Amino acid sequence: PNPFNPTTVISYHLPAGQAGLPVVSAVDLRVFDMLGREVAVLVDGWQNPGTYQVPFDGSRLSSGTYVARLTAGGMMSTIRMMLIK
Repeated sequence: PNPFNPTTVISYHLPAGQAGLPVVSAVDLRVFDMLGREVAVLVDGWQNPGTYQVPFDGSRLSSGTYVARLTAGGMMSTIRMMLIK
């Protein structure tokens, strides 16, 4: 999603459990500015295994670098996103 202006889509995949059994995961996807302030909560709930695409609209934010943090199933992943207006 880099750079984006003013919208982008964040994609992620939640794998199935052992032996392909579905495992519902608590999913939390939030966006922070470089000072660590939360600017958006995109997902906060339970999801089944699969691939997801979540839109993010940065039109009310200023140009700069932001961090999207995904926490799911005991794992955490972050990506940097650059908003250019």
